[in-house]
Amino acid sequence: VSEGSITVILGNNGAGKSTLLNTILGVLEGQPKNGQISFQGTRIDRMATERIVRSGISYVPEGRRIFSELTVWENLKVGAYVQKDQFSTKKALERVCEFFPLLKERQSQAAGTLSGGEQQMLAIGRALMNGPRLLLLDEPSLGLAPILVRQVFDIISQIRDEGVTVLLVEQNARMALAVADEGLVLDSGELVAAGSASDLVDNAEVEELYMGAPSLPINRES
Repeated sequence: VSEGSITVILGNNGAGKSTLLNTILGVLEGQPKNGQISFQGTRIDRMATERIVRSGISYVPEGRRIFSELTVWENLKVGAYVQKDQFSTKKALERVCEFFPLLKERQSQAAGTLSGGEQQMLAIGRALMNGPRLLLLDEPSLGLAPILVRQVFDIISQIRDEGVTVLLVEQNARMALAVADEGLVLDSGELVAAGSASDLVDNAEVEELYMGAPSLPINRES
């Protein structure tokens, strides 16, 4: 995965996309069975998940998994547990609020009362409180209305533009490839295709298997 890029992982259900993210994060015991995982020149497989997070990797799971009974601010503080002091936490919060002004407006509101799109923004914001260099995102558009999907992907692009590398699992291949720099295609845990996002868009087999009949053209951002 190229530093400072958005890389999307495509594949059908059961292809191993989420398993790959969980393996990187170190939450699957005994994984990977072969090979190794390195981050910023350091091998991290077999490393404890907490150490992996402290090294600069954050994860937004499928389904958001926010703490519904806690306030927006309390949810964000959960993501800041690796910060060294209150000043660092405050700076992280300011950065998150630049991406998501709505979270600042609703910081005292119970997270469970937010809409689905707002909860997804909170989940991403919570992950950013760690100040990650690599952000893992699992199905961020799941269950969202089309207009909210566009907003979420715009924010993902902004995060990349701020220097955070993004590794994205996404079923909405058409939208994901429109913002991604690179793409990987998995099938039953095996890498079957890889290349620039534009190359994958032009790949007839990838289009047939993962994008279906085009309803709208893919507009690649320059």
